[in-house]
Amino acid sequence: MRIDIITVLPELLQSPFEHSIMKRAQQKGLLEVHTHHLRDFGLGKHRQVDDYQYGGGAGLVMMCEPIIKCIEALQKERSYDEVIYLTPDGKTYNQGIANQLSLKKNLLFLCGHYKGIDERIREHFITLEISVGDFVLSGGELAAAILVDSIGRLLPGVLNDETSALFDSFQDDLLAPPVYTRPSDYRGWKVPDILLSGNDGAIEEWRMNEALKRTKERRPDLLDKE
Repeated sequence: MRIDIITVLPELLQSPFEHSIMKRAQQKGLLEVHTHHLRDFGLGKHRQVDDYQYGGGAGLVMMCEPIIKCIEALQKERSYDEVIYLTPDGKTYNQGIANQLSLKKNLLFLCGHYKGIDERIREHFITLEISVGDFVLSGGELAAAILVDSIGRLLPGVLNDETSALFDSFQDDLLAPPVYTRPSDYRGWKVPDILLSGNDGAIEEWRMNEALKRTKERRPDLLDKE
């Protein structure tokens, strides 16, 4: 999979992809992440990418021309399955969307800033708009990092244990059950006996029951989905 990210602050996206699972995914050749500095397509001597909004009001708006130049330059090199705009008023991101996007080949992310982007870009170039939650960030870079990480870890061969992602929270709309490791008794706090029994069937049943219990307690809304 290849993910291209258009941003005015590419330096914000260096560290998240240079460590741990995302680093290994790239080293294995399973994932490519490329950032593109929007100011390379900016206008005039100062490489301008934003301007005041028509009709007045506080805050600058990201301009049509630099963004469209960048998108079209990238589209000449490859076809994108989705052109995704990271914005607070987009569709709320969840594990189901991550699963769907992990099946794609090429994704293009546009990181918003200031008061957003000129609406004409959304109308003519964006195919999917995503929000990572009901709050506002200073820009779309952190949201883009979240998407890359959550999508990248689902790619076959990225995780050392191929089944690990299948048991994450939100897969099947359930939170993950409690987990324990050694020692089995610490300060009198003991691991449930069932996990030490060696009975795989009973352990799986216990985990499912605990996942349901935890979901009912913490996220009952997940169980209300039709």
